[in-house]
Amino acid sequence: MVQIVLAFSPLSNGAKILNCQLQDEDSLTAVHGLRFLSLAWVILVHTYLQVFAIAENKTLRTVTERNFMFQTVSNATFSVDTFFFISGVLAAFLYFRTTSRSQSPTSKVAPHSGAVPKKEHGGLRKDLIKFLILIFYRFVRLTPAYLFVLGMVELSMRWIHNNSVFEPQILDHLNCDHYWWRNALFINSLFPRKDMCMLWSWYMSTDTQFYVLGVLLLMFSARHFRLVAAALVTLMASSWVTTAFVSVQSGYLARIEEPFAKFDELYDKPWTRLGPYLIGMITGWLLFKTKGRIRMPIAVVLLGWALSLLCLVSLVYGLLHQKLGIATSAAYVSLGHTAWGAALGWIVVACYTGHGGYINQLLSFRALQPLSRLTYCAYLLHPMIQVLTSYQMDGPLHLHNALVLTLYFGNVVASFLLAFLVSLAFEAPIVRLLKIVISPRSSSGD
Repeated sequence: MVQIVLAFSPLSNGAKILNCQLQDEDSLTAVHGLRFLSLAWVILVHTYLQVFAIAENKTLRTVTERNFMFQTVSNATFSVDTFFFISGVLAAFLYFRTTSRSQSPTSKVAPHSGAVPKKEHGGLRKDLIKFLILIFYRFVRLTPAYLFVLGMVELSMRWIHNNSVFEPQILDHLNCDHYWWRNALFINSLFPRKDMCMLWSWYMSTDTQFYVLGVLLLMFSARHFRLVAAALVTLMASSWVTTAFVSVQSGYLARIEEPFAKFDELYDKPWTRLGPYLIGMITGWLLFKTKGRIRMPIAVVLLGWALSLLCLVSLVYGLLHQKLGIATSAAYVSLGHTAWGAALGWIVVACYTGHGGYINQLLSFRALQPLSRLTYCAYLLHPMIQVLTSYQMDGPLHLHNALVLTLYFGNVVASFLLAFLVSLAFEAPIVRLLKIVISPRSSSGD
């Protein structure tokens, strides 16, 4: 009973969220930095979109897009691939680690991020129960904060459409009223963009669909590892082929001026974004299997870092002054997401095995751990904050990069401050209650 009461304690939950101490010596600490930096990148591109929508000197956008450094903004779509990669890494690594520890009679491991202790094989019925518990854990953990923000978005957009001097193209006051159930079921990314509530929530939908697939693969891998490995390779190749086919059929041309072109066909669909998640699962399995004990000659380490960074830089800045045709655009969009995941795979492996150097120190900086815990709520909230601050103005802005950067830092700070409150109210209590219900013997720790 005391544990249940403490689950709703703002002081206790706040201390857990803000805790900078390393929770587990085997933790993938570099993931904290990747997660925070990726969300900061997402907020950056959304800030530019926010200002572009209410700017008076729209011709400056064309000039800005030709700038080399602006490719950091126009190709921020890869930031979501980082989220998919991280999800795959954690799903596999924590599943295998928790399963391994639970086989020891003295181990006491709390489920984390959907992982629960593995029980003795008892046929299809026990496997089904285990699968349902994993899905239930994720659904209950994510949904309360998600639906709360959805309700706030609908109310905010209704007020803006009634009072703003601008005419926003966002129709969440209508779409959320009609289609909120798609968000609640995490299937909204399967529907057209014009009918979406909280357009940015396509990521949670697609990531949840990946999670269901990933759990099935992980559970089957205990008995049919080679079959699952073959299925994983087949799924990845199928994603490449499907994406390339859709790209060619839709006449897609990769251009820095249109990072969200063919949104419905190519951008948000799970079959086009599966690569980074599968690469993440492979990375998570490798880290668990080797226990971080991978020795590499210095030449191999340097080569790995060089290829990884070259791949990342090429994907972000390689389109500048390039005019890709239909075939090359198809190759770029079908293989680029997976290549991004592979480059991140090297970074995580290198950092976990002691070959990360200063990059590992940066990504594993302890102060990033609280921010990493708040990224989910901050991701949900930041577009609403941007809309509320921009569409309440009484006239258009004069576009300038210095102004955009000022707004950007304000958006980041406001998003994380509000995320802390929402996490205290919804996410943190739910996580602690789930640990009590699913594993009464071990309800502490993150």
